[in-house]
Amino acid sequence: MKNNDLPLLLLDNSSMSTVINEGEFKSEMMTFEETKAIIEMYEEDDIIRCFTGDLLEEIIFKYLDIQGQHFEYKKITNMRPGQHAIVFKVYITPSETQPVIKTKYDTEAKKIQNVYVYCQHIVKMA
Repeated sequence: MKNNDLPLLLLDNSSMSTVINEGEFKSEMMTFEETKAIIEMYEEDDIIRCFTGDLLEEIIFKYLDIQGQHFEYKKITNMRPGQHAIVFKVYITPSETQPVIKTKYDTEAKKIQNVYVYCQHIVKMA
C-alpha cells in the first residue's frame, strides 16, 4: 500500500496517549497474525515508528517475523482522519517465581518480571 499522506503509525503505551488526543476513534484488539498482515500491507517508507527504545521493536518484530525493516522514528502528536495505527501494549506483572539461570557468561540471572504484549488497531474516524 503506497500512501505517504496517511502512514501507518506504530505506537506503544506512552506514544498512544500522545497521538490520541482528540477526535473519534475506532479500536479493536488484534492477533499477532492480523498485526503482521496489516504491517505487510504497507511499504516500509509508509510506516512510522512513534516510540523510542529498541527493545520493544527488537522483541516484537522478531516475534512477528518482520525482519530487516527499519521504520523511521517520528514524534507524532495527532492522527489524521482515516489514518491507521497499531499499538503494541506492554503489560508487566511481577514474577511469582524467581528462577535463577546461568548466562552464557557464566553469571547468574534472576527472573523478576513477566512481560506480555498485545496488539490493538486504531483508526481515526473524525
